[in-house]
Amino acid sequence: MDRLFSQEVIEETLKIVQREIPLAVWETFYVTLLSTLFAVIIGLPLGVLLVVGEKDGIRPLPKALMSFLNVLINILRSVPFLILMILVFPLTRLIVGTTVGTAASIVPLVIAAFPFVARLVESSLREIDPNIIEAAQSMGASEFEIVTKVMIPESVPSLISNFTIAVTTVLSYTAMSGIIGGGGLGKIAINYGYYRYKYRVMLIAVILLILLVQVFQTVGSKLVVKLDKRLKK
Repeated sequence: MDRLFSQEVIEETLKIVQREIPLAVWETFYVTLLSTLFAVIIGLPLGVLLVVGEKDGIRPLPKALMSFLNVLINILRSVPFLILMILVFPLTRLIVGTTVGTAASIVPLVIAAFPFVARLVESSLREIDPNIIEAAQSMGASEFEIVTKVMIPESVPSLISNFTIAVTTVLSYTAMSGIIGGGGLGKIAINYGYYRYKYRVMLIAVILLILLVQVFQTVGSKLVVKLDKRLKK
């Protein structure tokens, strides 16, 4: 314990923090946002499809296709992230050219996140009052117009809230990606805290991860309040 709080250890910790923490924070920040963006690009239309394509939806799709999509999403959501990272090594190498590093961690992060985003989108769209959709249909709106001008706009506050959850979930995944060489604060925590027993550095990395979660959550909550029409009445 005395060794942990010695002047030598404190100075060494400060050097590590000054040298590596700023880059690690930036890597964690941009990997989280970029991975979430790609996950939303894939998961948003997939979530819409799960709602509009069901039996009572505005555009029913073949039951076999809907069953396949639901099973695929459930399977991907069920695989632990650490195992998923290893399973997608071939795909990561094909896309990025390597399986280690910050850029390589984006591929498994997206694959892990987009099924989660799809379910969140599905949940948000199911909160819409069916009478609103029926009114749009009675006015002659096309299926595409109902989705883009009614369903998505009406569910924007819920979508923003759920996307905030997705961001914080991806952020937690980035910490685990440090095990396979992914960059960011996760790598710092694992390399120094687990392999080298430098617990001060690990603690700083954990605190910064918590602060990033708070930043993302605060921004998301403020956007929800700003965009929710119900709160303006």
